Amino acid sequence: MAMARLNQALTATEAGVVTGVPLKQVHRIIDAGLLDGRVETRKGGRVIVGSGLLGLRLAYVTAEILTLEARRRVIGSVLREPQTTLVRDRAVTVELRPIEAEVEQGLGTLDRARAMVTIDKAVLGGTPCIGGTRVLVHDIADMLANGDSAVAILKAWPQLTADQVELAAVYAAAYPRRGRPRRTPAWRKASPKFSRSLRLDELPSAS
Repeated sequence: MAMARLNQALTATEAGVVTGVPLKQVHRIIDAGLLDGRVETRKGGRVIVGSGLLGLRLAYVTAEILTLEARRRVIGSVLREPQTTLVRDRAVTVELRPIEAEVEQGLGTLDRARAMVTIDKAVLGGTPCIGGTRVLVHDIADMLANGDSAVAILKAWPQLTADQVELAAVYAAAYPRRGRPRRTPAWRKASPKFSRSLRLDELPSAS
């Protein structure tokens, strides 16, 4: 991995998105001390720095393969020598190039998602929008999470591209919506005015 990449510092949420590691697992890996020396606390939150990203992905993919102590030794070797391509620990050999490529791809995708988004206080109060539009990034991500297809979203907003829709989900995962959650619409909260259960033998006959 290029040294410029290794010098990045990402929040736990960003790191999880980049490496494909669920946020709960990110914190469990940190709590287990597997990223020793590559985690800092800034502004009250955890930040993963340097080769910690590579170590994080490695810790996740080896969870079902190596014991905790073996993972600690292998990841420790990577954190100390991030430029290495192969790690051997007793009878185990770990090829790092595929893991490095996955992390590199994740970083590139996050960079593209950031570049796609504009935040301008003059536009919708500074809420993140897809560049060149007034379409809210988190609204698109919410629609995808709720089961709407990219095709349906593109029909509703033809000014968007499939790539923008995909990157909206990446950005929203890395930077969750702040503030209070949206209220449930009143019509969803209201109980039906009339409700009755019918048995099949109560239904009128077709004759």
